[in-house]
Amino acid sequence: MVNKMMENGHLIVLGYGDVGKQIVEVLQDNDVRYVVVDMNEQVLENANFEYVIGNGADEDVLKEAGVESASTVIVTLNDDTGVIFATLIARGLNPESTILARANSVKSIDKIYKAGADYVASVSIVAGQMLAKMTATCMNSVCKDIDEEIMLYEGIDIEKHHVLKGSDLIDRSVAELDIRHTVGCTIIGIERDNAVVTEITPSMVIKEGDVIAVVGNKDQVSAFKEYYVK
Repeated sequence: MVNKMMENGHLIVLGYGDVGKQIVEVLQDNDVRYVVVDMNEQVLENANFEYVIGNGADEDVLKEAGVESASTVIVTLNDDTGVIFATLIARGLNPESTILARANSVKSIDKIYKAGADYVASVSIVAGQMLAKMTATCMNSVCKDIDEEIMLYEGIDIEKHHVLKGSDLIDRSVAELDIRHTVGCTIIGIERDNAVVTEITPSMVIKEGDVIAVVGNKDQVSAFKEYYVK
């Protein structure tokens, strides 16, 4: 069951099949806060994490899982119609979240993007590995390996950047920088004083010494480097 006192900025995994289980394993290893949603009560019977029993494409179920305050929603449902509806509803309830989705058919990729997904992976097993890395790798202690570009599936990269003295990023808010509009990347994590923040709000201000993690395709990451990395 879900702890009603769960803090903002958690992750939601929709679907606890083969891909969802891979993602959960990585999230557990990296101490990331998350909630799993699945219709099959039996697969979650002995779960040692927070979960909601129900359809991941149902608005009330998503609200119960805390979608309105989640930083990231990972959609791994087995049916692309469900993936599209879940993405559409999640995006409507939380326009600021990052939505990562699995496409069971290549033909569905465009529709899932149009529904509001930020990134879509089309191969189930690789999708599990890619989505888990994307949400966990740059949100935890491994972010200490700064300025490392992580190559992911289908040209999606995560760029980790150490904000040094003199950087144009210092003392500017996420809203003011508007990185997503300027270069297409999304800030998915900030490491500061040995703590990692995954709830990235528009008012959050970048400080000297921060390590920020941004995700985007190769062109977007290159544009980020050109604009912000001196």
